[in-house]
Amino acid sequence: MGRHSRKGPKSSGPDIEAATADAGADREAVRPVPGTGRRRRSVEAPAGSDGHTPFQQTGHVRGGHPEQREPGGGWGTGLQQLHRGDDHRPGARPTAQQQAAAGRQQSTGTRPLVPGPRREFVDAFDAPPAPPAPPAPRGPSIPPPRPADPSTSVGERDEQPPGGGTDGPAPAKDGKGAKGRTFTGIAAAAVTTVLAVVVAGQVTQDNGGGTTSAQPSGVDRLGPDGASRSDDRPTPEPVRAKPLSYAQKMAKAYPLAPELKASGKFEAVPGTAKAPGRGHRYRYRIDVEKGLGLDAALFARAVQETLNDDRSWAHDGAMTFERVSTDDPDFVITLASPGTTGEWCMKSGLDTTEDNVSCDSAATERVMINAYRWAQGSSTFGPDKLFAYRQMLINHEVGHRLGHDHVSCGTRGALAPVMQQQTKSLNIDGIKCRPNAWVYPPS
Repeated sequence: MGRHSRKGPKSSGPDIEAATADAGADREAVRPVPGTGRRRRSVEAPAGSDGHTPFQQTGHVRGGHPEQREPGGGWGTGLQQLHRGDDHRPGARPTAQQQAAAGRQQSTGTRPLVPGPRREFVDAFDAPPAPPAPPAPRGPSIPPPRPADPSTSVGERDEQPPGGGTDGPAPAKDGKGAKGRTFTGIAAAAVTTVLAVVVAGQVTQDNGGGTTSAQPSGVDRLGPDGASRSDDRPTPEPVRAKPLSYAQKMAKAYPLAPELKASGKFEAVPGTAKAPGRGHRYRYRIDVEKGLGLDAALFARAVQETLNDDRSWAHDGAMTFERVSTDDPDFVITLASPGTTGEWCMKSGLDTTEDNVSCDSAATERVMINAYRWAQGSSTFGPDKLFAYRQMLINHEVGHRLGHDHVSCGTRGALAPVMQQQTKSLNIDGIKCRPNAWVYPPS
């Protein structure tokens, strides 16, 4: 135990002896309430043989430091009686006021009275309840620890509550204070565990632990070697639309105005197509008016395949048709605008402008196919039978060149003859027939 360095006048011997005898008789120990720690010289105490003046009724403080507490604690200034079995710490140094009070009590021969509560504690219970505090922000928070008092010993700091124990009564170890401290410790440990789990998850995310963080727009994602990850991926090939088949093209409508008058100049479709049959051979050329914007190759293929079909004029090997691109064909099948078609048909005395139809200009070498009808079809066939209508248009006009005149349907509901004017109507003299594209349709 360390020595106290406090010195002062001697106290009277009888007072000390009386206080000692009174304490021994009741087997009680008077514990002074810790004070402010200020030094006062109002009471004299006898000095020892070595010049040291000890305090009365106190032991030595562990570590050689005085215990510093607010005068009176939570129950006012004065001496408190601690019975046997009370939880007290020996060695606390009494203040000068406590020494003076002890002297007065010893001189009068009365026992120290238990002091009443301090006024501010009584007012705290009588005051109306405070309004509820505003809700705290979400998220766990841990209050920062208060610095330890350097003047207290290690053992005392372990026993001090979190608030330091200087502004109120010391909480009982077995009361609500101990439970509160236990609950606070458990809550702090739980919050610390949650924070540790959150931090560990964030570290795992940052280190590529199975999650992908959002990348800012316009920033390349780089691989370990600094190159963009897209460099390792194959470059996707551009999507190419599948070309339409011949049948699909023949069933598709194309835009063209019914009153169009194009350039009036023609251009022969290059190339040839051999006659497939063994009958009489007809040689023809195909001309297309410039400026139409239609597929000339599609038109040329349609003419060759239609005329040489067994359902057409080449039926049963009667004749065959060959496409040429020279200047000496038997006739020229011409695809022209409505205006140009009308001019060439008028040369043979035929008016095609009334119903915007085609014709065989017999006075000339041209079989005129109206480009509007080729592109848009006719209401008699409808938009879903454009393929068949175009085959009928070729067979009908070439039939005129082969010497066949118009023929009307004679049986209601039967297929219309290919030489009937099916572009104009399928109902002739009250007999309505069905549309038909072939000279020899299948039975």
